[in-house]
Amino acid sequence: MNPIEQTVRDRLFALADLGYRDFHAKLMPTVEKDRIIGVRTPALRAFAIEFSKTEEAAEFLRILPHRYYEEDNLHGFLIERIGEYEPTVAALDRFLPYVDNWATCDLMSPKVFGKHRPQILEKLRADWLCSPHTYTCRYAIGILMRHFLRDAFTPEIPELVASVRSEEYYVRMMIAWFFASALCDRYDETIPYLIGRRLDPWTHNKSIQKAIESRQISDETKAYLRTLRVKR
Repeated sequence: MNPIEQTVRDRLFALADLGYRDFHAKLMPTVEKDRIIGVRTPALRAFAIEFSKTEEAAEFLRILPHRYYEEDNLHGFLIERIGEYEPTVAALDRFLPYVDNWATCDLMSPKVFGKHRPQILEKLRADWLCSPHTYTCRYAIGILMRHFLRDAFTPEIPELVASVRSEEYYVRMMIAWFFASALCDRYDETIPYLIGRRLDPWTHNKSIQKAIESRQISDETKAYLRTLRVKR
């Protein structure tokens, strides 16, 4: 084992909370329980901030795949802290194929993308959205949801997501989450996708369910959304 990997692993085990491990394992059926150490996210973020300032952090980013779930999450937090667009995308290109669960996928949100929206949008179109890898595709949809539903919105954004075709549960759930969020932020531009049944029936109904659960949508609108449910 690489000495840096052993040092990181020892530190993570020192931060372990076994009760939290048992709870968190139930939320991630795609991850074997013995791969979860049980480090709470605030503690892991604090370690990532500290570790990112060392020369060893760059070496750790070159070590793939990792054994433990928290090593993957640490890897994701370190990518967030790279701070420059092209190296961030290069690091994600290396790491995303190894992501095997929704939690690691969803935690990575590099702030640098907010300053490079045209470039990241092109990357999504050309590569990540059409990836056959479940969590690469899911990650791309998550970026569109975080960065393109407000100031950077264009009619192309929901069209890109509606065009994704996948039988993977975790991709379809992210599509539903995107459209539920879009109904909150861009209702007029989003509702035609439900009226026109542009999504598969399961994702269509899940989008409505998640929107109805939102406090940002009025009771009147929720009542209307219920009428748009489709029978399967």
